[in-house]
Amino acid sequence: MIAYLEGVQAEVWGSNCLVVTRGGVGYEVALPAHTLSSLPGRGEPLALYTSLVVREDAQELYGFATFEERQTFEVLTSISKVGARTALGILSIFRPQDLRRIVLEDDVLALTRVSGIGKKTAEHVFLELKYKLKVEDAPQGAVLTGDARPGSVFRDVLDGLANLGYAEDECAPLVKKLLLEQPDLDVTGALRAALKGLARGLG
Repeated sequence: MIAYLEGVQAEVWGSNCLVVTRGGVGYEVALPAHTLSSLPGRGEPLALYTSLVVREDAQELYGFATFEERQTFEVLTSISKVGARTALGILSIFRPQDLRRIVLEDDVLALTRVSGIGKKTAEHVFLELKYKLKVEDAPQGAVLTGDARPGSVFRDVLDGLANLGYAEDECAPLVKKLLLEQPDLDVTGALRAALKGLARGLG
């Protein structure tokens, strides 16, 4: 299994990048859209976490900026009906923390934003993710950026707490509990209640 690559960026085409290692070996790696858009430039150093997908007719290497994304890709490809390209499409739109939010908020329809995923497939993927994603045990150092749904009290409160220096994995269970108990809370009220809970050590 090729799990990590370090070298220089040689070429980019479509959703693929050519990484040349110090030993002179070049690897073709397929990347999610956000990683592709933030590549350093031709001839610049590049490091990627990778996952090798072996099929009867091909071997394909997929690359990710973080280990968390790589592991989430592995989770997605373990779901029946989700191939590597579909998993890459999901991670091109949603970061790992966005998928955790989708599970926490039961936002099944968010997955239909991915090309090729209809309502029925979205429901299937969502149910699998509920069992396979560690929603309330997010890895330390998870990237706190992404395509949060506008108007989501849960997401806005987490973003507000992150701006105050709190870690998302510390706050998410508390905020979820608050919103389940008091679903009419707005962002300001939920943020105030979360800060009180954190101050009391309830997070």
